[in-house]
Amino acid sequence: MEDPAPSSEALFARAACGLLLTSDDGLILKANATACSWLGYDEQELVGKVLVRDLLPVGARLFFNTHCQPILQLQGSVAEIQVDLRNRRQERLPMLINIVRERDGDRIVDHWALFKASDRRAYERELLSARKAAEAAEVELKKLNAQLSAADRRKDEFLATLSHELRNPLAPMRSALDVFRLRFGQAADDRLLLVFDRQLRHLTRLVDDLMEVSRITQGRMQLRRAPVELSALVRSAALDMAETMRAARHSLHLSVCEAPVMVDGDATRLAQVVINLLTNAAKYTPDGGRIELHLHCEPELAEIRVCDNGIGIPAPALATVFEMFSQLEPALERAKGGLGIGLALVRGIVELHGGSIRADSAGPGKGSMFTVRLPLAAGSVCPAEEAPARTAPARVRIVVVDDNQDAAEMLAMALDMLGCEVTVAHTAAQALERIAGADPAVVLLDIGLPDMNGYELARQVRQLPNGAAMTLIATTGWGQQKDRERAFSAGFDHHLTKPIDFTQLEPLLPRAGGA
Repeated sequence: MEDPAPSSEALFARAACGLLLTSDDGLILKANATACSWLGYDEQELVGKVLVRDLLPVGARLFFNTHCQPILQLQGSVAEIQVDLRNRRQERLPMLINIVRERDGDRIVDHWALFKASDRRAYERELLSARKAAEAAEVELKKLNAQLSAADRRKDEFLATLSHELRNPLAPMRSALDVFRLRFGQAADDRLLLVFDRQLRHLTRLVDDLMEVSRITQGRMQLRRAPVELSALVRSAALDMAETMRAARHSLHLSVCEAPVMVDGDATRLAQVVINLLTNAAKYTPDGGRIELHLHCEPELAEIRVCDNGIGIPAPALATVFEMFSQLEPALERAKGGLGIGLALVRGIVELHGGSIRADSAGPGKGSMFTVRLPLAAGSVCPAEEAPARTAPARVRIVVVDDNQDAAEMLAMALDMLGCEVTVAHTAAQALERIAGADPAVVLLDIGLPDMNGYELARQVRQLPNGAAMTLIATTGWGQQKDRERAFSAGFDHHLTKPIDFTQLEPLLPRAGGA
């Protein structure tokens, strides 16, 4: 049997708020148990004996008479008036009051609802405190984000500067090796030259990777797009890695679909992707391992896969393996270290081509697989370009300007052995004097000179009587796109980054029978 519903009197008595019924002059006619408990009176002590205004402090009483009573008379109700009531012990009780006036037969009565405001004030204080804490946290978060952004910018600037500074000592080393090969190549032990050449190229690649990662993170890497046939590119990259594979006793297995597999991309960068993935596989596979290189087509996609049976990748590391400076193990625990930028560079290049890359591994010791997907481009097979026939340069007059004496002398020696007539200057003032006297066909200008930067020097060279006819080549450790644009704006014809690669420099020199 269900309990009978509580009576209206019971509801009135046990309401969650204090309830009063008063005459229009404020005499208490009825009070519920809640109100009596809060005020500390029995109902008999209040009903017919106490006016509500007697429970109000002086200030609250004045406010009630001057504000609440007129509003009650005008509109018949007031809402959410916050005042203090005094209890039996004369303690102040903060209350939120609603009053409704109505006619009851031949009399006017007021219905009062009292709500304790002490909890509300505590809640408001907590809310205000929480809001202030949230605002302070937001300010701190913005500050931390700004600091992280600044640190990220400084990191990119540091990488670019580091690459530049590392190129300065590499330049004379590269030139010295070229001189040694030209002068003593027949008599010297080829093994020594190969070691120097291989290690110098490796160091140069590391420096280039640092610079290129910095370009990608700053959004400054620009692709030289053209139709690229991937079958030939993948086979060529495998050939480039043949010596590395032999040195580690790895077997490299190719599975390449027939040409043409055409994509719209930068052939140099895409070759870099394949070589970096093969290098990564060789590095993390114990000697004598098996590495596979696959190329096949899917609808609208070309897929390149590099698989190995090497050390594998733990599951938690699969999500971070493409992050910059990510390392699977501490560098000191590996026989073959690295900067941890190769895979970050690969991901950046692939994404610039509108492609994707993912890593898969069954776990430590179970090998790895890296899958690159690139959108196919409509088009036909590009005709193979014939390499231009190389002829010896004429006895070209060249001025080399570089404040790094070792770099200048080594570059001059290498050019001299190629049959060029070379003059060296180490300052801008010397350069202007010697260029005017030698009337060179080519001037190689370093940008960072002690008395004048290379851009301004190039402008002054162009003002010389024969300056417009000279070939000006910027030789600098600064190799970002903005540096190239600045060089061309200053009047340079070409821009080469240090260390100077003679395979890039030679085609820029006049040929026999030329100017």
